Amino acid sequence: MTTPALLAISHGTASAEGQAAVSALVGAVAARLPDVTVRLGHVDVQQPDVAASLDALPAGLPIVIVPLLLSAGYHVRVDLKQQSASRDDVSIAPALGPDPRLVDVLLARLAPLGLAADDAVVLAVAGSSDDRANEDCRAIGAMLGERLGRDVTVGFLAAAEPRLGAAVAAARATSPARVVVANYLLAPGYFHDLAVRLADGSPVARPLLDDDQPAASLVDVVVDRYRDAR
Repeated sequence: MTTPALLAISHGTASAEGQAAVSALVGAVAARLPDVTVRLGHVDVQQPDVAASLDALPAGLPIVIVPLLLSAGYHVRVDLKQQSASRDDVSIAPALGPDPRLVDVLLARLAPLGLAADDAVVLAVAGSSDDRANEDCRAIGAMLGERLGRDVTVGFLAAAEPRLGAAVAAARATSPARVVVANYLLAPGYFHDLAVRLADGSPVARPLLDDDQPAASLVDVVVDRYRDAR
């Protein structure tokens, strides 16, 4: 039986730092799966896009698309299906989240900020026009709150309410201590920069991927999405 290729599809970003961080994740996945053809493509902003990425793989080779997306919005539910419809040997894995291992990464990113017992926590997420994706993010917020032993407010950067700036302001009005922003974004880029601005001086954790080695638990999620879909 032919081993399916793993085609990791990111959203894409104009940020060189974000591009490098996502590439490092895919490189770590490839190192974990030495017998699998692993490639990276993008659903927006960058090239190669989905069609070009599929065309670059041999005809007849089964392919598992693993969306490097944290929730199942339009790109996962519609876009990837439409863009891969020309091939009948393609399977599409679920989005990376919600998954408790992503909460592990969030906690590791919060650790350097020295979170105190009475600090308020707001989770910055991208936001989607598909509320099912927003619910995925709210589920991660609930998981994070359970692990931290406190309520976590979700603040959206686009498409949904409350927006991050409003969520931070509301938390600041009621918290006796700091407001700390946990960062449920995959990599540096436009949304991370926007989160820092909207946090209005509150400390913001690093995104799940940055200029260090990808977290082993995040690599595990990608590998497991591939194996389960395969």
